[in-house]
Amino acid sequence: MDEIDGGIEHAAPIWAVFGDLMSGLLGAFVLILVGVLGVHLELASSLETEVQKRKVEEQRRVALEQALAGPLASGRVTLNNGRIGISGSVLFALNSDELQPEGRVLLKTLAAPLTAYLGTRDEMLMVSGFTDDRPVRDSNRQFDDNWELSAQRALTVTRTLIEEGIPSSSIFAAAFGPEQPVASNADAQGRSQNRRVEMAPVPKSSKGSAGTPPGPAAASRD
Repeated sequence: MDEIDGGIEHAAPIWAVFGDLMSGLLGAFVLILVGVLGVHLELASSLETEVQKRKVEEQRRVALEQALAGPLASGRVTLNNGRIGISGSVLFALNSDELQPEGRVLLKTLAAPLTAYLGTRDEMLMVSGFTDDRPVRDSNRQFDDNWELSAQRALTVTRTLIEEGIPSSSIFAAAFGPEQPVASNADAQGRSQNRRVEMAPVPKSSKGSAGTPPGPAAASRD
């Protein structure tokens, strides 16, 4: 009997240690499981956010295409990833901020559909001016530098669109000078592509921090 009691006494600490070990392993497993679930939930949330973002962008693109169906059909206006482009030397002559008659007519055709589009969305129209990298003071002393030229061109387009009906609260101008070229400035063709004005709807919350346009697109070339 004494031998049996001694065996039980020796076995009890072993089971206690085993129980503590299993409890520790179970706790570690629970922590790992919680961590894995957290990662999965975070990934699922990020994926859902990205899907929703792309859905909104697609809806915006479709809405803009529908609004600009007429001007797009004329072949004078292009739409690329939400950026409105006008091909050729339609808006301005070289080193000038004076709107050409043909450019004014084209902007007038854009004003009404853009006003209708902006009226149904929480967005603003960003009008951005760009130039090539050649100093304008070498050929035209009307502007101090390319920044001023790009700013005046953006303002000219902005004011014209306001005159044609776009609410002033729904549009703003931005100047980028020779920055963000879409082609090389090493040849005349590339410089022509870099002298441009871009128009793109952006969320209203982006106005205060709009350091860059949605992306490069040749909207007006000299």
